[in-house]
Amino acid sequence: MNHSTPPDLTQLLIELYDKISSWEHTVVKDSGLSPAQMHAVEIVGHHQQLRMKEMAELMGITTGTLTVMVDRLETLGLVHRQANPNDRRSYVIVLTAQGQHHFNAHHKLHDMLTEELTASFDAQEKVALQQLLFKLVRHF
Repeated sequence: MNHSTPPDLTQLLIELYDKISSWEHTVVKDSGLSPAQMHAVEIVGHHQQLRMKEMAELMGITTGTLTVMVDRLETLGLVHRQANPNDRRSYVIVLTAQGQHHFNAHHKLHDMLTEELTASFDAQEKVALQQLLFKLVRHF
């Protein structure tokens, strides 16, 4: 049994990443946010509240870089820091009403993209894709 990666699989993964990245930049452009800022809003939206350290880990950035981003998102009125209910020495990041609006609109676009990309898949193919993507994300 040959376990080497077919050369075209690497190219397909790169092409998929490029297309999704391009799509993301296009849909974020109209929001007035950078893709990284929208990603931060999206992460908080999915988790409801996050400590800075948790958020930095999820984004793959340092807490210092995140602090600058959260400061900017606070200035834009999209997030705010509030006392951590489980640890009074720290804060959690939560979305404001405006941040929730941005999250909902962007999440709806992601749902539409997923529907479009998987429209020709049957139920079994969708489940198989979900399982494979889960394995990839967990491994990465």
